[in-house]
Amino acid sequence: MSCFALAVNEENASFGRVVTAPTNGAAGVIPAVLQYYITFCDGYEEEKIMRFVLTASEIGSIFKKRSTISAAMGGCQAEIGVSSAMAAAALTECLGGSQRQVLMAAEIAMEHHLGLTCDPIGGLVQVPCIERNTMGAIKAITASQLALQSNPELAKVSLDAVVKTMWDTAQDMNSKYKETSDGGLAVNIPISLPEC
Repeated sequence: MSCFALAVNEENASFGRVVTAPTNGAAGVIPAVLQYYITFCDGYEEEKIMRFVLTASEIGSIFKKRSTISAAMGGCQAEIGVSSAMAAAALTECLGGSQRQVLMAAEIAMEHHLGLTCDPIGGLVQVPCIERNTMGAIKAITASQLALQSNPELAKVSLDAVVKTMWDTAQDMNSKYKETSDGGLAVNIPISLPEC
């Protein structure tokens, strides 16, 4: 899983084909989870790729309309968190989950990214962003598995609540943690070599 996510982000970082799914900094999550589905899940069909993409797109649209997908506005929760929610929902759809399980998977994935700051070292989406894509992909798969084994009727947190919470968190977050490289790892990790 991690290799799939790293490969997409390394291609982006080396000026290869740029993937924005939903953003450049979070480009590896959705392709990695899709590749996981194709490679490791039983019942794979070509038609389900379209269902995967459409489901992921709809979840992304919900976040974009009611919150943000921009790290400059919401920190990394808005990029890796949203892409993880998109991928979790899409995987759940393709694995036969109900509509409520699909929404539950998106909620679970985002819930565990709330408050994640965007603090790229050197102002680039290489560190820590590339590794965060691997974690977002793994969380998406775990969220999907949890949702598929759960009864959404018993869920304590809804997707609506987590979208609102993400936006509230983004509003409260200090601006230095929103893609400025003025806080977090960006100021605590010295850059001793010029960027490639």
